[in-house]
Amino acid sequence: MTIRRLPPETVNRIAAGEVVERPASAVKELVENALDAGATSVEVQADGGGLTRILVADDGNGLAADQLPLAVERHATSKLSPDDAGDYDLLHIHTLGFRGEALPSIGSVARLSISSRARGEADAHAILVEGGAMGAVSPSGFPGPHGARVEVRDLFYATPARLKFMKSERAEAMAIAEEIKRQAMAHEAVSFALDLDGRRTLRLPAESKGPDGRLARLASIMGREFQDNALAIDQERDGIRLSGFAGLPTYNRGNSAHQYLFVNGRPVRDRLLQGALRGAYADFLARDRHPLVALYLELDPSQVDVNVHPAKAEVRFRDPAMVRGLIVSGLRHVLAGAGHRASTSTASEALSGFRPGYVPQPSAEGFSAWRMGGWAQAAAQAIPGLTEVSARSETQYEPSSYTPGRGLHEAPAA
Repeated sequence: MTIRRLPPETVNRIAAGEVVERPASAVKELVENALDAGATSVEVQADGGGLTRILVADDGNGLAADQLPLAVERHATSKLSPDDAGDYDLLHIHTLGFRGEALPSIGSVARLSISSRARGEADAHAILVEGGAMGAVSPSGFPGPHGARVEVRDLFYATPARLKFMKSERAEAMAIAEEIKRQAMAHEAVSFALDLDGRRTLRLPAESKGPDGRLARLASIMGREFQDNALAIDQERDGIRLSGFAGLPTYNRGNSAHQYLFVNGRPVRDRLLQGALRGAYADFLARDRHPLVALYLELDPSQVDVNVHPAKAEVRFRDPAMVRGLIVSGLRHVLAGAGHRASTSTASEALSGFRPGYVPQPSAEGFSAWRMGGWAQAAAQAIPGLTEVSARSETQYEPSSYTPGRGLHEAPAA
């Protein structure tokens, strides 16, 4: 078998498959670039689930004309600097991105255009990349004093096989919305806007930096009920700080979709952190119930390795036992302090049952007896004084099919 060197275009498309898995992955990379550039406002537009068009606009520092070709060149980045010996340190990463792979990866499988005006510059410039082919830098218009506008069209047009593995446009759009929500939770001082297929989907104004602003941002995304049922956390041990908000045990869900974890401002889905979260709530929740939480870990970048996953969704801690212990003990301390406090939603539902005329909602489908006009209404009319609806699922039957002395399901005599 002969070994061959692959052409650069093929290499780039293979690498793009790891970095840009779906439209939400492209949005994530572009938003993180904007945040690393110091943006205070990020606007995102997506059409056709992000496969037709993605636009990310920010008011960050922007790019000068001579920087645009480097921005779309693989392994070129402004986020790593050499030390006196010329070495690049990957153990003290303070930015969300650092590999220099996002823009060239997107440009190799889509039609990518970047227009930007650098801070302090009078002119704006743009560059276009189609299927890995880079165009020339040219003058361009730009609406703001500084920042960047990155537009992606026809994502994966250069790799048609990848399109076959995409989910529906609605599912991809929901994934984009979820990604924006996670980034917004991690950066409460930045305003976010999201439009899907021209529809105004999300508007999150900038909040004050700190616990109050963070809780306000979480309430905008997770709902006001979370704000009313959340316990503040602020624990520190050996230079590792755990902050955020954890829902009361009585305020829970049937899945873990509302558990948000962040490490140094980076949204992550880490098994260690998720396991610690389950351990902390083990004495307070049934195994099939899940808490609502937003936890933020802050520690020295040298104590965590973020370069272990293509999408940077997972991290590795130098002292995982310390991190796990901090999460478990910190959460248990806060939960124990709450005592037997019930969530406001649970209490409201319980109290509403004592109000006159209250009809409880069925907890599962198949409760045909709850439909007024069926057996429940017939019973209320047949029995004077009966005003409450039974919580049981009664069998419906036609009155004409009932014969005294014979069961409901017995066939009539031949």
